[in-house]
Amino acid sequence: MVKKRYFLFLFVFTAAFSIVRGQEIQIFTLEDFDLKGDVKFCLVSTDYGKEEYDFNKNGLLTKSVTRYNEADYDVVYYKYSKGELLEKRAESYRNNTFDPSTSIAHFYEIDSTDNLTIQERIFSYDKQFLDQYIYVYDEFGDLASIERTNNDGTDKTLVEHKKFKGENTVTYLLNDTPVKSIRTSTLKPANKPAQRVVLTKEYLNGEESEAFEEVFSMDGRLMAQQEFEYNSELKKFEPTTRTSYEYDEKGMLIAETAKRGAGIIKKEYIYQYDNSELGNWIKQIVTPDNTYTTRKITYYLAENKIIE
Repeated sequence: MVKKRYFLFLFVFTAAFSIVRGQEIQIFTLEDFDLKGDVKFCLVSTDYGKEEYDFNKNGLLTKSVTRYNEADYDVVYYKYSKGELLEKRAESYRNNTFDPSTSIAHFYEIDSTDNLTIQERIFSYDKQFLDQYIYVYDEFGDLASIERTNNDGTDKTLVEHKKFKGENTVTYLLNDTPVKSIRTSTLKPANKPAQRVVLTKEYLNGEESEAFEEVFSMDGRLMAQQEFEYNSELKKFEPTTRTSYEYDEKGMLIAETAKRGAGIIKKEYIYQYDNSELGNWIKQIVTPDNTYTTRKITYYLAENKIIE
């Protein structure tokens, strides 16, 4: 599992608007927040703000609150049926007043009669239609296309899946123009554990723009990331920042080292844990900046989980 770190305020923005940019639908679970066990509620506090997360008994996120200050905050609600996302509402409050013009509701309809198809309709709270997306999956369960319709017309993103010599490449083409490609492969270095390598390329107007390569252990820990910039004159990608990650015996991130040219920046992570059986962390200190994050965690009482 890739260990998550908290970038306050990014989550709600991503949750509310990522699908508008044509990404696959995301369902967030305890694992996405580096939480274990029967967690009911988690309050995350730093020196620059707070996040609140509510989970159901199956570990699915049902509500998140991002508090910028006492008067300004965003709330996202998630509604499920048998583990499937049916509704998502992103509400914005400024000066303790609800703002319907910047609040968004997403509604999902799932058709699994043949190959899976999901329809998503997006409205503002002042009843303005924003977007409709239709996600179509192939017979293998892979996303095959995304069709977006709004007041400006209809765009279609095709998702191509290609396998060659152990590499799996997924390419997103918007109206036949590439916007992103993701290539996944497995490396087996001599006398070292196997690794999974994911190379992501971003395109601008159909031309290569930037890229990054991630190296994971086979159990999902991010071990290294290499960033690239595209040199338009030489027509090739050039490496910039390389970041490596270290973990302790619990699988917790303890060090992050970024190298760019002759410059090196290293951060170390120190944790304090609660008394739960699985031992969730309740304080994270990052040195040498000495910034910190604390978490207050509430658990469900021990009982059988149910489908909601």
